[in-house]
Amino acid sequence: MSSRKIVILGGGTAGWMAANLIAKSWCDKDIHVGVVESPDIGIIGVGEGSTPQFKAFMDFIEVPESQWMPKCNATYKNGIRFVNWSTRAGFEQYSHPFPAQPDDYSAPAFFHNSFVRRKGIDLEGHPDPFFLATYLAEHAKAPIAAESFPFEINYGYHFDSGKLGMLLAEKAREFGVEHIQACVQDVRKNTDGTIAALICDKSREVCGDIFIDCSGFSSLLMQQHLQVGFESFENNLFNDSAVVLPTEQGESIASETVSVARKYGWSWHIPLTNRIGNGYVYSSKYCNKDQAETELRAALGLLDSEVEARHLSMKVGQVKEHWHKNCVAIGLSQGFIEPLEATALHIVQETVQSFIECYQEGEFTCQKQGKHNQMMSQRYQAIRDYIVAHYRVNSRTDTNYWRDNANNNSISRSLFNVLNVWVQGKNLSDELDRQDIDKYYPSVSWHCLLAGYGIYPEQHQLVAGNESANVHDINKIREYIRRCGLNFPDHSVQLARSSV
Repeated sequence: MSSRKIVILGGGTAGWMAANLIAKSWCDKDIHVGVVESPDIGIIGVGEGSTPQFKAFMDFIEVPESQWMPKCNATYKNGIRFVNWSTRAGFEQYSHPFPAQPDDYSAPAFFHNSFVRRKGIDLEGHPDPFFLATYLAEHAKAPIAAESFPFEINYGYHFDSGKLGMLLAEKAREFGVEHIQACVQDVRKNTDGTIAALICDKSREVCGDIFIDCSGFSSLLMQQHLQVGFESFENNLFNDSAVVLPTEQGESIASETVSVARKYGWSWHIPLTNRIGNGYVYSSKYCNKDQAETELRAALGLLDSEVEARHLSMKVGQVKEHWHKNCVAIGLSQGFIEPLEATALHIVQETVQSFIECYQEGEFTCQKQGKHNQMMSQRYQAIRDYIVAHYRVNSRTDTNYWRDNANNNSISRSLFNVLNVWVQGKNLSDELDRQDIDKYYPSVSWHCLLAGYGIYPEQHQLVAGNESANVHDINKIREYIRRCGLNFPDHSVQLARSSV
């Protein structure tokens, strides 16, 4: 193979994740990686959450938690708690936990109970009592088990994204990635329309074989210069704006993200070691930025505070081609789905890994870009559908925003079939398997969402279960989860250990 040069436009978390993954994956190949980053663009650190896949990324580039977590004010994350998304009695909140091997004993009971309850039998159908991660979050415990507890535990993190970007930049340079600080002013193309070089200030040209666009919402290469179209999701995901405010951290540091439904969207609560990151994601069609900021300030007790809020705009959807000619879009330049399930970095990681696989399979040419485009488009659609489900099944009626979401019929056939199977009392796992979409969100995630909202027959419609229906003793399951939880430390204690 002749030498190849891969040029990444834009640093930040997405650009430096891509640089690390590519450089580490092809360390034995004649491939040069360079990151072009403008020195004029400052780094804004916000609280961000991850899925468990991010741990696999950090393990792959060989950066231990003890090294990166203290530098990024990071905390552990057991899952996401959803508050006030449902008005059904007993289901005003629920947790979407990350899976743990001990759940293999208790999760089947949850699946059974939720199935039987949909048939009209009064059994415990709320997801919270059945999962270890939920128990750990409720008791502010870290998901790091004692050595004597030999079971796999999956978890995510919360961190300062600005500090993480700087740490990943440092690591990438160790892998031999070239850091080019320059402002891109234009693009020079070949006669076939592929990108030949980035034209930077002082007439410098940065040539390459493959260009990776990590330029954010501007999508400088993919959408502006290559004119790749954009598929908007605005018809089924209404939110297009956000306002961000930090608050002080308390004595006890939570080990979960909290999402609270508000009048015109939802707010996030992300605990870091030095502060709490808060933001309100909302639709500008239903309220303006001042109304959103006032609502968030009131919820946080900051109406009289001088803490400055930051306002953001979001472009929700995906590019129609994630890899076009010799350019691959990654991060915000390829698309965005609101961070309700912390999928942003997960998508970045999946995109880079797909590119690595397809580029190598195509013998380091662009011949497998069709495979990559199909994989990424399907992933975006699947994540979109799971996020849309949160809104479509809501039971709030306090504002037009929530009523319009509940009545919105602009949903995919895939999501329609999933919801239809649930309300008809059929086997949801079979439907997810039939559609082959459980690889994006597994059956337990869909069950937690729909059961967590209380999508069941009304209480007066339920009848008491007999012995054949009530085959799982909920008290024994609660005790099992509690005793498993004895093997995990307090979150603050574990964070102190990790910083040593």
